[in-house]
Amino acid sequence: MKFKLIIALVADEKTEIVTDTGRKEGATGCTVITAARGEGRNPPKTFFGLTLEGQRDIVMFLVEEHLSRRILEAIAREGKFNEEHGAGVAIQIDIEDAVGLLSQIEDIQLEIADQI
Repeated sequence: MKFKLIIALVADEKTEIVTDTGRKEGATGCTVITAARGEGRNPPKTFFGLTLEGQRDIVMFLVEEHLSRRILEAIAREGKFNEEHGAGVAIQIDIEDAVGLLSQIEDIQLEIADQI
């Protein structure tokens, strides 16, 4: 079984939408890292040294490769990544190897069998 890692950098208010959409599209779980800070093309505005920009989260999904593109497109669509400035960015990368999944592989195969 081959995996891809989907990493989504999202505005704080989009985190729940992204995690729910990922699960609905076949992801069996995710990891969320909160309170990340990012800077786009235009640096954030500050007021007496305090950033006026909202917090960002990093959402990571380790998914079976056949589901990855569908999940990536769905989270971009539901999170309105292309419609709303600063809503989020998502990428996927190949996973060469992973450990710690052996006990979950059979469950993952059964859970996603009808989706691939």
